Amino acid sequence: MEAPQHEPRAGLSCGCAWRHLCPAVQIPPSLPRNPVPPGSAPALQHRGLGHRRARDACQGLKFLLPSCVKGQSLRTRLGGWPGLCSAAALPWPCRSTYGLWAGWRRRAGGAEGGPVQRGGPGAMATEMVLSHRPGVPRGEVLSEAELEELAQRKPPSKTSVRGCLRKARCSASTAKSLLFRFLPVLRWLPRYPVKDWLLGDITSGFSVGIMHLPQGLAYALLAGLPPVTGLYSSFYPVFLYFFFGTSRHNSVGPFAVISVMIGSVTESLLPSEKFFISVNGSNTTIVDEVKRDAERVQLVATITILSGVFQVALGLLQFGFVVTYLSDPLVRGYTTAASVHVLISQLKNVFGVSVGEYSGPLSLFKTFIEICRKLPQTNVGTLVTAIIAMVAIFIVKELNHKFASKLPMPIPIELITIIISTGISYGVDLKSKFGISVVGDIPSGLKPPVVPKTTYFGQVVGNAFAIAIVGYAICISLGKIFALKHGYKVDSNQELIALGLSNFLGGFFQCFAISCSMSRSLVQESTGGNSQVAGVLSSLVILVTILKIGELFRDLPKAILAAIIIVNLKGMFKQFTDFRTLWKSNRVDLMIWIVTFVATLLLNLDIGLGASVAFALLTVIFRTQLPHYSLLGRVADTEVYKDVAEYQKAQEIPGVKIFRSSSTLYFANVEMYAEALKKKSGINVDRLIAKKKKVLRKLKKQQKKAEKEKAKRKKATEAECNGPGVAVIELSGEESSAPAEPTLRSLGLPQPDFHAVILDFSSLNFVDTVSIKIVKNIFRDFREIEVDVFVASCPASVLAQLERGNFFSSTITKQCFFPSVHDAVLHISGEQHTAPVRTCPGSPHHRHGEGQPSRPLSSSPSPQAHLSTKM
Repeated sequence: MEAPQHEPRAGLSCGCAWRHLCPAVQIPPSLPRNPVPPGSAPALQHRGLGHRRARDACQGLKFLLPSCVKGQSLRTRLGGWPGLCSAAALPWPCRSTYGLWAGWRRRAGGAEGGPVQRGGPGAMATEMVLSHRPGVPRGEVLSEAELEELAQRKPPSKTSVRGCLRKARCSASTAKSLLFRFLPVLRWLPRYPVKDWLLGDITSGFSVGIMHLPQGLAYALLAGLPPVTGLYSSFYPVFLYFFFGTSRHNSVGPFAVISVMIGSVTESLLPSEKFFISVNGSNTTIVDEVKRDAERVQLVATITILSGVFQVALGLLQFGFVVTYLSDPLVRGYTTAASVHVLISQLKNVFGVSVGEYSGPLSLFKTFIEICRKLPQTNVGTLVTAIIAMVAIFIVKELNHKFASKLPMPIPIELITIIISTGISYGVDLKSKFGISVVGDIPSGLKPPVVPKTTYFGQVVGNAFAIAIVGYAICISLGKIFALKHGYKVDSNQELIALGLSNFLGGFFQCFAISCSMSRSLVQESTGGNSQVAGVLSSLVILVTILKIGELFRDLPKAILAAIIIVNLKGMFKQFTDFRTLWKSNRVDLMIWIVTFVATLLLNLDIGLGASVAFALLTVIFRTQLPHYSLLGRVADTEVYKDVAEYQKAQEIPGVKIFRSSSTLYFANVEMYAEALKKKSGINVDRLIAKKKKVLRKLKKQQKKAEKEKAKRKKATEAECNGPGVAVIELSGEESSAPAEPTLRSLGLPQPDFHAVILDFSSLNFVDTVSIKIVKNIFRDFREIEVDVFVASCPASVLAQLERGNFFSSTITKQCFFPSVHDAVLHISGEQHTAPVRTCPGSPHHRHGEGQPSRPLSSSPSPQAHLSTKM
């Protein structure tokens, strides 16, 4: 766009340009000519604009006013023309240039063309140019009340019963979306890319199924159950998860931590000592393993069903966020301690000794001490078998990890070890010759569903809830890792429902609670698995084992299963390196890790988990009680305010204290917030208020004494003159002139070196009744010492809570609230140079506007130039 070129006339040199750009503006025939410094880029830069802004300003002026008379400045043309001093009446380009000119003009000579104020950096910091808002005259600062009126704040929405019923109305589309939501398989299976994914899923399914077999047998032993229950737990829940799960790579099934949690319950409620029977009527007693296993299976089925009920209920209620209370350091510390429990529990199978079953606090140490005492009774054959198996499994697993990119699938060393050891045990008869304990009979075929015993519900409800939460936490954390890596989404609430249904239905078929195994999931991903089709194929491998192959493993030594369990703990033991990482990154998280680890070792798995969660929540409370308090200052040439203790270029606004807390305000920390504010202000507010009240009481006493003396003089005058008329006239004259409200200066008390406080509420996300009361007290206390209080950056939700809590009154209105700290500073700056039109009601400036003019912002470069009074 090029402005038309016209020959400038006397008195209308700028008028031609503005007439073409703004034809609606009536230009007067003449403009005053007041010489000022030329509006060149160096001059603008010298006046406070940065180099880039000064250059842009000059380019804009040259573009908009090409016909200005050479040598005449913009202020010469526009300085005395009121008709052009309304930015709202100008089109956008003119409005922008006008704003640049207005900001330069305020720096150069004041609002009315007065002399230039050379106040140094302090005065320059208070005379700032407001960022332009379309539709709002430049230089106007909006409070929250005016902003709500301008932006037309919506009233809070009200939920009605009719609206809820309308949303809950069933329709074909609603039923379809609900069906697809609770059965995700209906959404992705019809679009399954057979050519791209099927081969990888088949390979992955067989690889994971081969891992399921030994781990299912081993983790059943860890839970204190017959080995066949581990096979059941590797079949039913995995098959059900195919229909309800949303993770494509999670391999659900038996997991060491969940198994040891179940084992602690079975050993505490149904120890082997309850099932001793005598042999042929003699004093020799043995454990009735058949009866014990049957009772334990019913107990574990009850726990599993209850865990499933908890998970499904939490998922339906959209309580998937409950796992957020289990932070990552807490989960890692808990699983590390659980791995120690697993290791100690398997030492008896490694050394071939029998120990008692302990439960409750310190049970881990009792078991370990008894194993150490019985080391002389170690079965050498069992120990040798376990050591050989552990070394072989460990070496092959390391080779699998090292050559993972070259191998089509990991070497199934666990399955190979089970097959070889079973063959050797059957051929050599290890049980009878060396006394090596074996698995025993594994029944073939599937069992009919059984109903759990309701008498156990009250005894295991707490353990079931803990198992449900821990199992879900491990599963969702792994699911989110794989989802982030492969670019899909995992629904946390649907995962709860999927795990819950797998546990609930599996509990009727003698399964124990399941979760997600990291080792199996990594194998499922690395071997090409892309969906839960791989999980279905792995469950079919276990089904074939249950129906035809399972009975062949009756001679499998238990030491082999213990070796598999111990070697698979390697990944959990690596979590001890978290100690070094957390020491460098976050000491509070390190404390959570250590407390969780120690509490789980000392108090057992169930009580330790509760204690760990309680401690983690306490750390959150402590951190909100001890936030970081700071005084803010403005960074030069910006509208950014930073902590003056951390940023060298951040300078405090003279006469203004800007206070910020890093935490929200609630009953536990609001008292400390008020104390920190008074401490950061540099003056003992409470002491100054106490002094003021003391002086006022003294003045009141003197006033009462003077009134008494006045009354005496009145009576004496009436007696002498015998005419009360004169006295009445004198008294009425005195009463008509009420004394002005006393101020700190009139009372002879020291005045604060600041006149305004800005509370930055940007970190607040909620307030309660206690915090509302304390903030009211802050307004009252600072008003007593003649200091205005303003609030900046208050979120809309917090503002609504303040309204509901009756925070606002005749003395505290929304005129004291501003959208940003910069707006509040501009408002305070404007009050000091103009009449206090919108002073906060109840402020000392408002109350003493007639006889006590407000103190102007100091032009000193630093607050130290003011009179500083330290109480």
